[in-house]
Amino acid sequence: MEVILKQDVENLGLEFDVVNVKPGYARNYLIPKGCALLATPKNKAALEATLKEREAEEAALVKTANDIVAKLKEVVVTIPAKVGAGDKLFGSVNNSDLAEALAKSGVEIDKKYIKIPGNTIKRLGKYTAKVRLHRNVEYDYSFEVVSDGVTE
Repeated sequence: MEVILKQDVENLGLEFDVVNVKPGYARNYLIPKGCALLATPKNKAALEATLKEREAEEAALVKTANDIVAKLKEVVVTIPAKVGAGDKLFGSVNNSDLAEALAKSGVEIDKKYIKIPGNTIKRLGKYTAKVRLHRNVEYDYSFEVVSDGVTE
């Protein structure tokens, strides 16, 4: 079932995205909570009109998103973590840990815009997270999870 998001929904999409969801999720959660509208031809036309009106604002948002991507390209992040036997972590690393590490490096990104494949990382190594700052601006950010050097 196609719906138009009226606000950002974590793990689904950003405001004004047209996404496919299961009918029960749309009928029982998204639409009653006011997070989405059915993607009827009339609503799609209204969305197009809204996006046309917001073109200047959208251009500013895209420029801001591209500036953040330029900063991301310059920043190298390594996340220290406690390690057990082999390369297995105690606990895990997730999108909020990456958002904190980026904030310490001077790039503020809300954790809801960061998507790590599998949602959590449980081993040392190099990984890639998808950073989606705008519906037209996505960046695959590479980072590394390393041992914090503390042995117990």
